[in-house]
Amino acid sequence: MYIELESKKVPVLDLQGNKIEEIELPKFFSYPVRKDLIRRVFISEFTRSLQPKGRDPMAGRRTSALSFGINLGLARVPRVKQSGEAALAPNTVGGRLAFPPTPEKRIVEEVNEKEKKLAIISALSATTIPDFVAMRGHKFTASYLPIIVTDELEKVDRTKSLYKEIFPKLGIAEDIERVKERIRIRSGKGKMRGRRYKRSKGPLIIVSNAHSPLIQAGSNIEGVDVVSANLVSVIHLAPGGHPGRLTIYTKSAIDILSKRLQGRVIA
Repeated sequence: MYIELESKKVPVLDLQGNKIEEIELPKFFSYPVRKDLIRRVFISEFTRSLQPKGRDPMAGRRTSALSFGINLGLARVPRVKQSGEAALAPNTVGGRLAFPPTPEKRIVEEVNEKEKKLAIISALSATTIPDFVAMRGHKFTASYLPIIVTDELEKVDRTKSLYKEIFPKLGIAEDIERVKERIRIRSGKGKMRGRRYKRSKGPLIIVSNAHSPLIQAGSNIEGVDVVSANLVSVIHLAPGGHPGRLTIYTKSAIDILSKRLQGRVIA
């Protein structure tokens, strides 16, 4: 079964926020939002970034512990000489673990390539629906979504001009302030493990060129991610598996996405 999708026209803005032309979005931007599929593919992409964890095969075995024998009124478990502390066997003080984590464990959620493609299409479609964007907590004053800007945006190489001049004109400056206000210190021992602060996700900018100077300029702003259209995935479009991230596209990025995701969409 195939879904008949309708294309819609959206304005293209310049860096001052003025409408200069109108283009027709590819039809996949009208695909139904599949939350279940997005969540499944997000878990798959996320688990691929995890490092396998395991124990040293000799952990708990580096000891000369021996059993004291029978008729002593003690359990016949191996005991460390002189101290008498039980060791080596599982369920004993200082002994080895019975079932420690192993690096052979399969931690990656495998999904089909077609599922990945449909999940990206569905996540892209969610960026055009204001209700989904608002449910994620984003704040914006733009009167239409998605926000499409001319390719001049990719030439911006100054963080200050992006933050002070361009974002307010595009109607997303309020979302940047929201991210800055929500930075908070994590509770628990995670503070000591390289993740001291908890941060919210802000706007996503999709560009056509992976070597655009905008990537460096945008990475200096809290919560902002800049990614090329060839590399964008569900991880970027739906952080945490929740679709509807506030997204800005350049005009050329739309063309690249259209070539990358071309074809008929199967229900």
